[in-house]
Amino acid sequence: MSSSTLLSRAAAGLSLLAVTALLGCSSPMPEWTPAGGPQMPPARRPTPTAPAPAPAASADAALPVPYNDLVAARFPEPAVDFRTPAFQPGHAGFTTNAELQAVLREIVHGGRNATLLPLGSSQAGVPLEAVLFTRNPDMSPAAVLKSGRPTVLLVGQQHGDEPAGSEALIVLARELAGGSLQDLLDRINVVILPRANPDGAQAQRRVTASGIDANRDHLLLRTPEAQAQARLVRDFQPVLVVDSHEYTVVGRFLEKFGAVQRFDALVQYATTANLPEFITKAAEEWFRQPMLASLKQQGLSAEWYYTTSVDVNDKKISMGGTQPDTGRNVNGLKNAVSILIETRGVGIGRLHLKRRVQTHVVALGSFLRSAADRSADLVKLRQYVDADVAAKACQGDAVVEAGPTPSEYTLQMLDPATGADKALVVNWDSALELQPLKTRPRACGYWLAADQSDAVMRLRTLGVRVEQVAAMGVMQGEVYAETARQTGTRQDVRGTIADGGAVVHAQVLLTQALMDVPVGSYYVPLSQPLANLVIAALEPDTQNSFFANGIIANVTSEARVTAVPGVKLNVLP
Repeated sequence: MSSSTLLSRAAAGLSLLAVTALLGCSSPMPEWTPAGGPQMPPARRPTPTAPAPAPAASADAALPVPYNDLVAARFPEPAVDFRTPAFQPGHAGFTTNAELQAVLREIVHGGRNATLLPLGSSQAGVPLEAVLFTRNPDMSPAAVLKSGRPTVLLVGQQHGDEPAGSEALIVLARELAGGSLQDLLDRINVVILPRANPDGAQAQRRVTASGIDANRDHLLLRTPEAQAQARLVRDFQPVLVVDSHEYTVVGRFLEKFGAVQRFDALVQYATTANLPEFITKAAEEWFRQPMLASLKQQGLSAEWYYTTSVDVNDKKISMGGTQPDTGRNVNGLKNAVSILIETRGVGIGRLHLKRRVQTHVVALGSFLRSAADRSADLVKLRQYVDADVAAKACQGDAVVEAGPTPSEYTLQMLDPATGADKALVVNWDSALELQPLKTRPRACGYWLAADQSDAVMRLRTLGVRVEQVAAMGVMQGEVYAETARQTGTRQDVRGTIADGGAVVHAQVLLTQALMDVPVGSYYVPLSQPLANLVIAALEPDTQNSFFANGIIANVTSEARVTAVPGVKLNVLP
């Protein structure tokens, strides 16, 4: 698509200022009472366990230093103090779940602009809680949406063995409640979910209590942890979502490359098929670039996010995945600027903890200030992108599946003996430019059989508009037929996903048909802002689809609708 075409389309929905700002980007494209909608059925739960009642030393905290003093000297402690339980004298571990609950209540009770958002419970019965910061006197989701101020969502510790983000979000919550960041609330609302996986945090392991990786569950919604985030995003519709993680410092990188990880922060925005182009430009120019400058000013280093598989013989380095399953990518398909930030922390216990937390604080503070500075433009951007995505129904092509672009990259790491920089030329899968692997004409929508209430429930929890057939009629479309299948596992750039079940890898044949649609069946239109998310869920022949993961049992229970239906439809409330 030409830049002139983009300009003419944008001008219909954006102010000249916002369009100029976007097109002037220099970088290449690379369980509170809900506002409405359904509640997901209870997720599979293990036997509940009580949270740790006191600050206990973690198993990680006692780990031996994983490298020598020369390497450690590259990461001096910053001259800052943080008011979180983990940094109190005599505290040998990280902030416990009980301590976090107490801190959040202290913050809320101490200020007029904050309220606690109870989101339900984890699989082990630990409260899932966020805090909303807003100047709006009515703090209900509907009222916050009407306030005119855009909302930012900050999420921490989706992976339980990555604690620095949670500690940093406590720091930021205090600053928003009555510190250096409180003035930002004149222009933005902020929701902080400091610990998205409390069971994993207590056990100090990556996954949730059921063994499912919460950060690969944002489309399928099998865990209450992912469901809580989906409801937050559905009800508050944030324009910016930032997901705080930590990454492996030694481990397989030392084994494969004879080197130690160098960077304080690894950063990447959403990179998945059908992502709106202007969302990517805003992520780069309005957020990533200012954040890099803020880190540099504080003597902190950064690089694109990257990882490598657990196979020691696989020397390839990959940027963050392109699948529509992570919070980063799913929130991008919800038309939010969606950014991942990771600090060097997995496997090193409390080593360099203050520096790790400082990195998150600086980066997240930059993101918040950028959002406040761009608050009016972000509102206009979201309005334009929502309308533009909805307008694409029934026309053009949609990418059903995409992958990264293989390339080479010079990556800076550290020599484990000397601590000096060590440049490596590596095979690099870039997610900044995607390769379409499978495309189809964009449908007008999808038909679902009347017995597909589970799929409908998940779609509605994600925020998707679903309509129900009120009178029998006919729809023009394409029906699916399986031509081949294999059973396997979901994969990402690290290897097999901790997922709790096998998936069906199917090949399908599409046949044009006039379909009799009975009363009670469903229609999911693509003439809505979350159309690209619908495609990810309902095109059956990808590893993340509802069909591949058993939510939809048979491809005959869904179909593509290729003309705007004339049947009577009622929007589900």
